[in-house]
Amino acid sequence: MTLIKSISGIRGTIGGSVGEGLNPIDIARFTAAYATHIRANKSTPSNKIVVGRDARLSGEMVSHVVVGTLLGMGFDVVNIGLASTPTTELAVVMEQAAGGIILTASHNPKQWNALKLLNERGEFLNAAEGEHVLHLAETEDVTFAGVDELGKLAEDFSYTQKHIEAVLALPLVDVEAIRAAGFTVAVDAVNSVGGVAIPALLEALGVKRVERLYCTPDGRFPHNPEPLPEHLTDISALMARGGIDVGFVVDPDVDRLAIVCEDGSMFGEEYTLVSVADYVLRHTPGNTVSNLSSTRALRDVTARYGGTYTASAVGEVNVVAAMKATGAVIGGEGNGGVIYPACHYGRDALVGVALFLTHLAQSGMKVSELRKTYPDYFISKNRIQLTPAIDVDKVLAAIKRAYQQYEVNDVDGVKIDFPTGWVHLRKSNTEPIIRVYSEAATREQAEKFAHAIMDEVKRIAGI
Repeated sequence: MTLIKSISGIRGTIGGSVGEGLNPIDIARFTAAYATHIRANKSTPSNKIVVGRDARLSGEMVSHVVVGTLLGMGFDVVNIGLASTPTTELAVVMEQAAGGIILTASHNPKQWNALKLLNERGEFLNAAEGEHVLHLAETEDVTFAGVDELGKLAEDFSYTQKHIEAVLALPLVDVEAIRAAGFTVAVDAVNSVGGVAIPALLEALGVKRVERLYCTPDGRFPHNPEPLPEHLTDISALMARGGIDVGFVVDPDVDRLAIVCEDGSMFGEEYTLVSVADYVLRHTPGNTVSNLSSTRALRDVTARYGGTYTASAVGEVNVVAAMKATGAVIGGEGNGGVIYPACHYGRDALVGVALFLTHLAQSGMKVSELRKTYPDYFISKNRIQLTPAIDVDKVLAAIKRAYQQYEVNDVDGVKIDFPTGWVHLRKSNTEPIIRVYSEAATREQAEKFAHAIMDEVKRIAGI
Protein backbone atom coordinates (compact mmCIF):
# COMPACT_ATOMS: atom_id res chain seq x y z
CA MET A 1 0.00 0.00 0.00
CA THR A 2 1.13 3.55 -0.73
CA LEU A 3 0.27 6.90 0.88
CA ILE A 4 1.91 10.07 -0.43
CA LYS A 5 1.41 13.38 1.34
CA SER A 6 2.61 16.42 -0.60
CA ILE A 7 1.91 20.14 -0.93
CA SER A 8 -0.54 19.36 -3.75
CA GLY A 9 -2.70 17.05 -1.63
CA ILE A 10 -2.82 13.47 -0.43
CA ARG A 11 -2.90 10.44 -2.72
CA GLY A 12 -2.49 6.74 -2.28
CA THR A 13 -3.73 3.26 -2.95
CA ILE A 14 -6.99 2.28 -1.32
CA GLY A 15 -6.83 0.15 1.82
CA GLY A 16 -4.04 -0.91 4.14
CA SER A 17 -3.02 0.19 7.59
CA VAL A 18 -3.27 3.73 8.92
CA GLY A 19 -0.45 5.79 7.45
CA GLU A 20 0.30 3.18 4.80
CA GLY A 21 -2.64 3.52 2.39
CA LEU A 22 -5.52 5.78 1.55
CA ASN A 23 -8.03 4.87 4.22
CA PRO A 24 -10.86 6.69 6.05
CA ILE A 25 -8.69 7.72 9.00
CA ASP A 26 -5.99 9.37 6.90
CA ILE A 27 -8.59 10.91 4.57
CA ALA A 28 -10.40 12.46 7.56
CA ARG A 29 -7.17 13.70 9.12
CA PHE A 30 -6.07 15.44 5.92
CA THR A 31 -9.54 16.86 5.20
CA ALA A 32 -9.72 18.34 8.69
CA ALA A 33 -6.29 19.91 8.20
CA TYR A 34 -7.43 21.47 4.93
CA ALA A 35 -10.61 22.80 6.55
CA THR A 36 -8.55 24.32 9.36
CA HIS A 37 -6.28 26.02 6.82
CA ILE A 38 -9.24 27.43 4.89
CA ARG A 39 -10.88 28.67 8.08
CA ALA A 40 -7.73 30.57 9.05
CA ASN A 41 -6.86 32.01 5.64
CA LYS A 42 -10.03 32.61 3.62
CA SER A 43 -10.87 36.19 2.69
CA THR A 44 -14.47 35.47 1.74
CA PRO A 45 -17.36 35.36 4.23
CA SER A 46 -18.53 32.13 2.60
CA ASN A 47 -18.71 29.03 4.73
CA LYS A 48 -19.11 26.67 1.74
CA ILE A 49 -16.71 24.10 0.34
CA VAL A 50 -17.42 22.33 -2.97
CA VAL A 51 -16.71 18.60 -3.34
CA GLY A 52 -16.60 16.83 -6.72
CA ARG A 53 -15.23 13.45 -7.76
CA ASP A 54 -14.31 11.36 -10.76
CA ALA A 55 -15.86 7.92 -11.35
CA ARG A 56 -13.27 5.80 -9.54
CA LEU A 57 -14.45 2.67 -7.76
CA SER A 58 -13.38 4.18 -4.45
CA GLY A 59 -14.96 7.57 -5.14
CA GLU A 60 -18.16 7.04 -3.18
CA MET A 61 -16.32 5.88 -0.06
CA VAL A 62 -13.81 8.74 -0.19
CA SER A 63 -16.58 11.26 -0.84
CA HIS A 64 -18.60 10.18 2.20
CA VAL A 65 -15.55 10.55 4.46
CA VAL A 66 -14.56 13.95 3.05
CA VAL A 67 -18.08 15.36 3.15
CA GLY A 68 -18.70 14.07 6.69
CA THR A 69 -15.42 15.50 7.93
CA LEU A 70 -16.10 18.93 6.41
CA LEU A 71 -19.54 18.98 8.04
CA GLY A 72 -17.90 18.00 11.31
CA MET A 73 -15.50 20.92 10.91
CA GLY A 74 -18.45 23.28 10.65
CA PHE A 75 -18.35 23.90 6.89
CA ASP A 76 -21.38 23.77 4.63
CA VAL A 77 -20.74 21.37 1.76
CA VAL A 78 -21.97 21.62 -1.82
CA ASN A 79 -21.60 18.09 -3.18
CA ILE A 80 -21.62 18.25 -6.99
CA GLY A 81 -21.19 14.49 -7.41
CA LEU A 82 -19.51 13.12 -10.52
CA ALA A 83 -17.65 16.09 -11.97
CA SER A 84 -14.40 16.80 -13.75
CA THR A 85 -11.55 18.72 -12.15
CA PRO A 86 -12.24 21.86 -14.22
CA THR A 87 -15.97 21.58 -13.48
CA THR A 88 -15.24 21.53 -9.76
CA GLU A 89 -12.90 24.52 -10.14
CA LEU A 90 -15.65 26.48 -11.88
CA ALA A 91 -18.21 25.41 -9.27
CA VAL A 92 -16.10 26.95 -6.49
CA VAL A 93 -16.25 30.30 -8.26
CA MET A 94 -19.93 30.00 -9.21
CA GLU A 95 -20.86 29.07 -5.62
CA GLN A 96 -18.62 31.85 -4.26
CA ALA A 97 -17.28 29.16 -1.96
CA ALA A 98 -14.32 29.29 0.39
CA GLY A 99 -12.62 26.36 -1.35
CA GLY A 100 -13.06 22.99 -2.95
CA ILE A 101 -11.80 19.42 -2.91
CA ILE A 102 -11.53 17.27 -6.02
CA LEU A 103 -11.49 13.52 -5.40
CA THR A 104 -9.37 12.10 -8.20
CA ALA A 105 -6.01 10.48 -8.74
CA SER A 106 -5.96 11.90 -12.27
CA HIS A 107 -4.21 9.46 -14.62
CA ASN A 108 -3.22 6.93 -11.94
CA PRO A 109 -4.66 3.36 -12.14
CA LYS A 110 -7.92 2.33 -10.46
CA GLN A 111 -6.42 1.37 -7.07
CA TRP A 112 -5.40 5.01 -6.52
CA ASN A 113 -7.39 8.00 -5.34
CA ALA A 114 -6.48 11.45 -4.09
CA LEU A 115 -7.67 14.74 -2.64
CA LYS A 116 -6.76 17.81 -4.70
CA LEU A 117 -7.19 21.06 -2.80
CA LEU A 118 -8.57 24.36 -4.12
CA ASN A 119 -8.67 27.89 -2.78
CA GLU A 120 -11.60 30.32 -3.05
CA ARG A 121 -10.62 31.18 -6.65
CA GLY A 122 -10.99 27.56 -7.71
CA GLU A 123 -7.21 27.26 -8.10
CA PHE A 124 -4.79 24.82 -6.51
CA LEU A 125 -3.09 25.78 -3.26
CA ASN A 126 0.43 27.13 -3.65
CA ALA A 127 3.50 25.57 -2.03
CA ALA A 128 3.33 27.57 1.20
CA GLU A 129 -0.38 26.82 1.64
CA GLY A 130 0.20 23.15 0.93
CA GLU A 131 2.98 23.04 3.52
CA HIS A 132 0.62 24.54 6.08
CA VAL A 133 -1.96 21.83 5.42
CA LEU A 134 0.74 19.16 5.77
CA HIS A 135 1.85 20.66 9.10
CA LEU A 136 -1.71 20.70 10.42
CA ALA A 137 -2.26 17.10 9.36
CA GLU A 138 0.99 16.00 10.98
CA THR A 139 0.35 17.80 14.28
CA GLU A 140 -3.41 17.13 14.24
CA ASP A 141 -3.87 20.75 15.32
CA VAL A 142 -7.55 20.83 14.37
CA THR A 143 -10.75 21.54 16.26
CA PHE A 144 -14.10 20.06 15.28
CA ALA A 145 -17.40 21.93 15.55
CA GLY A 146 -19.89 21.56 18.37
CA VAL A 147 -23.39 20.23 17.73
CA ASP A 148 -24.88 23.68 17.06
CA GLU A 149 -22.10 24.64 14.62
CA LEU A 150 -22.12 21.55 12.38
CA GLY A 151 -22.23 22.27 8.66
CA LYS A 152 -25.13 21.64 6.30
CA LEU A 153 -25.11 19.50 3.16
CA ALA A 154 -26.49 20.57 -0.22
CA GLU A 155 -26.31 18.62 -3.47
CA ASP A 156 -26.22 20.14 -6.95
CA PHE A 157 -25.54 17.80 -9.86
CA SER A 158 -26.06 20.44 -12.56
CA TYR A 159 -22.51 21.73 -12.75
CA THR A 160 -21.42 19.73 -15.78
CA GLN A 161 -24.20 21.46 -17.73
CA LYS A 162 -23.21 24.83 -16.24
CA HIS A 163 -19.61 24.15 -17.31
CA ILE A 164 -20.75 23.35 -20.86
CA GLU A 165 -22.79 26.57 -20.95
CA ALA A 166 -19.73 28.54 -19.83
CA VAL A 167 -17.68 27.01 -22.65
CA LEU A 168 -20.38 27.74 -25.25
CA ALA A 169 -20.45 31.38 -24.10
CA LEU A 170 -16.76 31.94 -24.89
CA PRO A 171 -16.46 34.44 -27.78
CA LEU A 172 -13.88 32.30 -29.59
CA VAL A 173 -16.10 29.19 -29.58
CA ASP A 174 -17.93 29.23 -32.93
CA VAL A 175 -20.85 26.82 -32.62
CA GLU A 176 -22.20 27.69 -36.06
CA ALA A 177 -18.89 26.87 -37.76
CA ILE A 178 -18.69 23.54 -35.93
CA ARG A 179 -22.26 22.65 -36.78
CA ALA A 180 -21.73 23.57 -40.44
CA ALA A 181 -18.65 21.34 -40.62
CA GLY A 182 -20.77 18.25 -39.88
CA PHE A 183 -18.05 16.56 -37.83
CA THR A 184 -18.09 12.96 -36.69
CA VAL A 185 -16.08 12.69 -33.47
CA ALA A 186 -14.83 9.68 -31.49
CA VAL A 187 -14.38 9.90 -27.71
CA ASP A 188 -12.39 7.66 -25.36
CA ALA A 189 -13.20 8.75 -21.81
CA VAL A 190 -11.69 5.73 -20.02
CA ASN A 191 -15.04 5.05 -18.31
CA SER A 192 -14.88 8.12 -16.08
CA VAL A 193 -16.66 11.47 -15.89
CA GLY A 194 -15.47 12.51 -19.33
CA GLY A 195 -17.86 9.89 -20.68
CA VAL A 196 -20.69 12.18 -19.59
CA ALA A 197 -19.15 15.62 -20.07
CA ILE A 198 -17.42 15.33 -23.45
CA PRO A 199 -20.29 13.75 -25.47
CA ALA A 200 -22.72 16.28 -23.93
CA LEU A 201 -20.40 19.12 -24.91
CA LEU A 202 -20.01 17.78 -28.45
CA GLU A 203 -23.76 17.54 -28.90
CA ALA A 204 -24.19 21.10 -27.61
CA LEU A 205 -21.55 22.25 -30.10
CA GLY A 206 -23.54 20.79 -32.97
CA VAL A 207 -21.31 17.84 -33.76
CA LYS A 208 -23.13 15.62 -36.25
CA ARG A 209 -22.24 12.22 -34.75
CA VAL A 210 -20.40 11.07 -31.63
CA GLU A 211 -18.76 7.64 -31.51
CA ARG A 212 -18.49 6.69 -27.83
CA LEU A 213 -15.63 4.45 -26.72
CA TYR A 214 -15.41 3.67 -22.98
CA CYS A 215 -17.87 6.38 -21.94
CA THR A 216 -19.67 4.52 -19.12
CA PRO A 217 -18.72 6.34 -15.89
CA ASP A 218 -18.25 3.23 -13.73
CA GLY A 219 -14.54 3.65 -12.96
CA ARG A 220 -13.56 0.38 -14.64
CA PHE A 221 -10.68 1.66 -16.72
CA PRO A 222 -10.34 -0.48 -19.89
CA HIS A 223 -6.70 0.52 -20.37
CA ASN A 224 -4.03 2.55 -18.59
CA PRO A 225 -5.85 5.84 -17.99
CA GLU A 226 -2.92 8.11 -18.88
CA PRO A 227 -3.67 9.36 -22.42
CA LEU A 228 -0.34 8.38 -24.00
CA PRO A 229 -0.05 6.89 -27.52
CA GLU A 230 0.83 3.41 -26.26
CA HIS A 231 -2.47 3.29 -24.32
CA LEU A 232 -4.70 4.52 -27.15
CA THR A 233 -4.58 1.60 -29.57
CA ASP A 234 -8.36 1.02 -29.52
CA ILE A 235 -9.37 4.52 -30.58
CA SER A 236 -6.50 4.62 -33.05
CA ALA A 237 -7.79 1.43 -34.71
CA LEU A 238 -11.32 2.83 -34.75
CA MET A 239 -10.12 6.02 -36.46
CA ALA A 240 -8.01 4.11 -38.98
CA ARG A 241 -11.14 2.40 -40.33
CA GLY A 242 -12.25 5.79 -41.66
CA GLY A 243 -15.40 7.89 -41.46
CA ILE A 244 -14.41 9.83 -38.31
CA ASP A 245 -12.96 13.34 -38.48
CA VAL A 246 -11.20 13.55 -35.11
CA GLY A 247 -10.75 11.57 -31.90
CA PHE A 248 -10.58 13.03 -28.40
CA VAL A 249 -9.16 11.21 -25.38
CA VAL A 250 -9.32 12.50 -21.80
CA ASP A 251 -7.95 11.24 -18.52
CA PRO A 252 -10.28 10.29 -15.62
CA ASP A 253 -10.66 13.86 -14.29
CA VAL A 254 -10.80 15.51 -17.74
CA ASP A 255 -8.04 18.10 -17.38
CA ARG A 256 -5.83 16.55 -20.09
CA LEU A 257 -6.77 16.27 -23.75
CA ALA A 258 -5.15 14.06 -26.38
CA ILE A 259 -6.16 14.28 -30.03
CA VAL A 260 -6.19 11.50 -32.64
CA CYS A 261 -6.03 12.30 -36.37
CA GLU A 262 -8.60 11.06 -38.87
CA ASP A 263 -6.18 8.34 -40.05
CA GLY A 264 -5.57 6.97 -36.54
CA SER A 265 -2.21 8.68 -36.06
CA MET A 266 -1.50 10.70 -32.95
CA PHE A 267 -1.70 14.49 -33.11
CA GLY A 268 0.74 14.52 -30.17
CA GLU A 269 -0.16 15.56 -26.63
CA GLU A 270 2.42 18.36 -26.76
CA TYR A 271 0.56 19.83 -29.73
CA THR A 272 -2.87 20.06 -28.09
CA LEU A 273 -1.83 23.32 -26.43
CA VAL A 274 0.15 24.46 -29.49
CA SER A 275 -2.86 24.16 -31.83
CA VAL A 276 -5.30 25.80 -29.41
CA ALA A 277 -2.79 28.61 -28.77
CA ASP A 278 -2.42 29.11 -32.52
CA TYR A 279 -6.16 29.67 -32.82
CA VAL A 280 -6.42 31.92 -29.74
CA LEU A 281 -3.40 34.05 -30.71
CA ARG A 282 -4.73 34.51 -34.23
CA HIS A 283 -7.77 36.29 -32.75
CA THR A 284 -6.32 37.73 -29.52
CA PRO A 285 -2.55 38.27 -29.86
CA GLY A 286 -0.71 38.19 -26.55
CA ASN A 287 1.65 36.25 -24.34
CA THR A 288 1.80 32.54 -23.57
CA VAL A 289 3.19 30.29 -20.83
CA SER A 290 4.01 26.60 -20.53
CA ASN A 291 6.30 24.71 -18.19
CA LEU A 292 10.00 24.15 -18.80
CA SER A 293 9.48 20.57 -20.00
CA SER A 294 6.99 21.50 -22.73
CA THR A 295 7.67 21.75 -26.44
CA ARG A 296 9.47 24.69 -28.04
CA ALA A 297 6.70 24.77 -30.66
CA LEU A 298 4.58 27.00 -28.38
CA ARG A 299 7.39 29.56 -28.29
CA ASP A 300 7.59 29.47 -32.10
CA VAL A 301 3.84 29.96 -32.55
CA THR A 302 3.79 32.78 -29.99
CA ALA A 303 6.61 34.59 -31.80
CA ARG A 304 4.68 34.29 -35.08
CA TYR A 305 1.95 36.49 -33.59
CA GLY A 306 4.33 38.94 -31.92
CA GLY A 307 3.79 37.71 -28.36
CA THR A 308 6.23 36.77 -25.62
CA TYR A 309 6.61 33.19 -24.43
CA THR A 310 7.53 32.43 -20.81
CA ALA A 311 8.62 29.08 -19.36
CA SER A 312 7.48 28.40 -15.81
CA ALA A 313 8.46 25.82 -13.24
CA VAL A 314 6.71 22.46 -13.68
CA GLY A 315 3.28 22.23 -12.04
CA GLU A 316 -0.07 23.81 -12.85
CA VAL A 317 0.08 26.26 -9.95
CA ASN A 318 3.40 27.58 -11.30
CA VAL A 319 2.06 27.89 -14.84
CA VAL A 320 -0.95 29.85 -13.55
CA ALA A 321 1.27 32.18 -11.49
CA ALA A 322 3.42 32.91 -14.55
CA MET A 323 0.34 33.47 -16.72
CA LYS A 324 -1.01 36.03 -14.26
CA ALA A 325 2.38 37.74 -13.99
CA THR A 326 2.76 38.08 -17.77
CA GLY A 327 -0.90 38.62 -18.67
CA ALA A 328 -0.87 35.51 -20.87
CA VAL A 329 -3.94 34.94 -23.03
CA ILE A 330 -3.34 31.18 -23.24
CA GLY A 331 -1.09 28.69 -21.51
CA GLY A 332 -0.84 25.21 -20.08
CA GLU A 333 1.32 22.13 -20.07
CA GLY A 334 2.67 19.78 -22.71
CA ASN A 335 0.68 16.86 -21.30
CA GLY A 336 -2.44 18.06 -23.11
CA GLY A 337 -3.41 20.62 -20.45
CA VAL A 338 -4.98 23.81 -21.84
CA ILE A 339 -5.46 26.82 -19.53
CA TYR A 340 -7.60 29.57 -21.02
CA PRO A 341 -8.09 32.51 -18.61
CA ALA A 342 -11.15 33.77 -20.50
CA CYS A 343 -12.90 30.78 -18.91
CA HIS A 344 -10.84 30.09 -15.77
CA TYR A 345 -7.29 29.43 -14.56
CA GLY A 346 -7.26 25.64 -14.71
CA ARG A 347 -6.43 22.89 -17.20
CA ASP A 348 -9.68 22.17 -18.98
CA ALA A 349 -10.25 19.53 -21.66
CA LEU A 350 -13.76 20.86 -22.39
CA VAL A 351 -12.34 24.25 -23.29
CA GLY A 352 -9.64 22.51 -25.33
CA VAL A 353 -12.20 20.49 -27.31
CA ALA A 354 -14.37 23.51 -28.11
CA LEU A 355 -11.48 25.74 -29.20
CA PHE A 356 -9.81 22.98 -31.22
CA LEU A 357 -13.03 22.08 -33.07
CA THR A 358 -13.61 25.76 -33.88
CA HIS A 359 -10.04 26.00 -35.18
CA LEU A 360 -10.49 22.84 -37.25
CA ALA A 361 -13.83 23.97 -38.67
CA GLN A 362 -12.55 27.40 -39.63
CA SER A 363 -9.36 26.00 -41.17
CA GLY A 364 -11.18 23.61 -43.50
CA MET A 365 -8.32 21.13 -43.03
CA LYS A 366 -8.17 17.55 -41.90
CA VAL A 367 -6.63 17.05 -38.47
CA SER A 368 -3.45 15.51 -39.95
CA GLU A 369 -3.12 18.48 -42.32
CA LEU A 370 -3.50 20.94 -39.44
CA ARG A 371 -0.77 19.12 -37.52
CA LYS A 372 1.65 19.61 -40.44
CA THR A 373 1.34 23.38 -40.10
CA TYR A 374 3.31 23.27 -36.84
CA PRO A 375 7.06 22.77 -36.41
CA ASP A 376 8.09 19.19 -35.72
CA TYR A 377 9.91 18.54 -32.47
CA PHE A 378 10.62 15.31 -30.65
CA ILE A 379 10.93 14.94 -26.88
CA SER A 380 13.06 12.26 -25.23
CA LYS A 381 12.49 11.38 -21.56
CA ASN A 382 15.21 9.74 -19.47
CA ARG A 383 16.33 9.45 -15.86
CA ILE A 384 19.61 9.08 -14.01
CA GLN A 385 19.64 6.86 -10.93
CA LEU A 386 21.77 8.32 -8.15
CA THR A 387 22.87 7.15 -4.73
CA PRO A 388 21.34 8.88 -1.67
CA ALA A 389 24.79 10.23 -0.78
CA ILE A 390 25.05 12.36 -3.93
CA ASP A 391 24.24 16.07 -3.50
CA VAL A 392 21.90 16.61 -6.46
CA ASP A 393 21.82 20.39 -6.01
CA LYS A 394 25.62 20.58 -6.32
CA VAL A 395 25.51 18.41 -9.43
CA LEU A 396 22.92 20.66 -11.06
CA ALA A 397 24.90 23.78 -10.12
CA ALA A 398 27.97 22.27 -11.77
CA ILE A 399 25.97 21.54 -14.94
CA LYS A 400 24.76 25.14 -14.97
CA ARG A 401 28.35 26.41 -14.82
CA ALA A 402 29.54 23.96 -17.48
CA TYR A 403 26.95 25.22 -20.00
CA GLN A 404 26.85 28.90 -19.05
CA GLN A 405 27.64 29.96 -22.63
CA TYR A 406 24.10 28.91 -23.54
CA GLU A 407 20.75 30.23 -22.33
CA VAL A 408 20.20 28.59 -18.93
CA ASN A 409 17.01 28.67 -16.84
CA ASP A 410 17.25 27.49 -13.23
CA VAL A 411 13.74 28.31 -11.99
CA ASP A 412 13.07 24.56 -11.70
CA GLY A 413 16.19 22.41 -11.92
CA VAL A 414 18.37 23.39 -14.89
CA LYS A 415 17.22 23.88 -18.47
CA ILE A 416 19.82 24.47 -21.17
CA ASP A 417 18.58 26.00 -24.42
CA PHE A 418 20.76 25.19 -27.41
CA PRO A 419 20.15 26.81 -30.82
CA THR A 420 18.59 23.56 -32.09
CA GLY A 421 17.00 22.11 -28.95
CA TRP A 422 17.04 21.93 -25.17
CA VAL A 423 17.69 19.69 -22.17
CA HIS A 424 15.87 20.02 -18.85
CA LEU A 425 17.14 18.35 -15.66
CA ARG A 426 14.94 18.13 -12.54
CA LYS A 427 15.58 16.29 -9.32
CA SER A 428 12.86 14.09 -7.88
CA ASN A 429 11.44 15.08 -4.51
CA THR A 430 10.77 11.47 -3.53
CA GLU A 431 13.71 9.40 -4.81
CA PRO A 432 17.42 9.86 -5.68
CA ILE A 433 17.02 10.41 -9.41
CA ILE A 434 17.38 13.22 -11.92
CA ARG A 435 14.75 13.40 -14.65
CA VAL A 436 16.20 14.37 -18.01
CA TYR A 437 13.92 15.73 -20.73
CA SER A 438 15.30 16.85 -24.08
CA GLU A 439 13.85 18.12 -27.36
CA ALA A 440 15.13 18.64 -30.89
CA ALA A 441 13.94 18.54 -34.49
CA THR A 442 14.72 14.81 -34.71
CA ARG A 443 14.46 11.99 -32.21
CA GLU A 444 18.13 11.15 -32.77
CA GLN A 445 19.24 14.70 -31.94
CA ALA A 446 17.02 14.85 -28.85
CA GLU A 447 18.56 11.64 -27.55
CA LYS A 448 22.05 12.89 -28.44
CA PHE A 449 21.47 16.03 -26.37
CA ALA A 450 20.15 13.96 -23.46
CA HIS A 451 22.98 11.44 -23.42
CA ALA A 452 25.65 14.15 -23.65
CA ILE A 453 24.25 15.87 -20.56
CA MET A 454 23.68 12.56 -18.77
CA ASP A 455 27.31 11.58 -19.33
CA GLU A 456 28.39 14.92 -17.88
CA VAL A 457 26.15 14.44 -14.83
CA LYS A 458 27.61 11.00 -14.22
CA ARG A 459 31.13 12.36 -14.53
CA ILE A 460 30.43 15.16 -12.03
CA ALA A 461 28.66 12.78 -9.63
CA GLY A 462 31.38 10.13 -9.95
CA ILE A 463 29.05 7.33 -10.99
